[in-house]
This record gives sequence, structure tokens and C-alpha cells, in this order.
Amino acid sequence: MVVAEIRIELKPGVADPEGQNTKKALELLGFKGIRSVRSIKFFEITLDVPRNEAAKACEEMCRKLLANPVIQRYRIDLK
Repeated sequence: MVVAEIRIELKPGVADPEGQNTKKALELLGFKGIRSVRSIKFFEITLDVPRNEAAKACEEMCRKLLANPVIQRYRIDLK
């Protein structure tokens, strides 16, 4: 059994309206000193396959569904 942790984030220079809105909301709630907020997607996927197959499957999952390669980058960590 392999647990894959997949982190998907926007590439540098791509606007992050969710992060910007969250920052504004936190400031309205009185939190001070917030420089920036970035939204990041995190998926934990458990696979019942050998480690090398899990790596290939996760790459394919990211390319086909989980990430938009035009504006997002991803990192896969297998545990």
C-alpha cells in the first residue's frame, strides 16, 4: 500500500483570487501583518499497487484531472 500526497499550486505570476479574498477577510477580522495568502490544493490518495506503479498513476492523475498544467504545478510525495 502506498499513500500519495499531491500538492497543487498556482504557478508564479498567476493571480490567486481565492488567496486574495482570504487575506482581505482575515484582515477584516482584525488579523495584522499578513503579507500574503496562497490557496493550495492537497490530495491524499491511497493506492494498493507497487510504489513504481503508484508514481506513474499519480503523474497520470495530475495530467488528466487534478492539475491544469497551463496555470498550475504539482508535487507528488509517496509515503
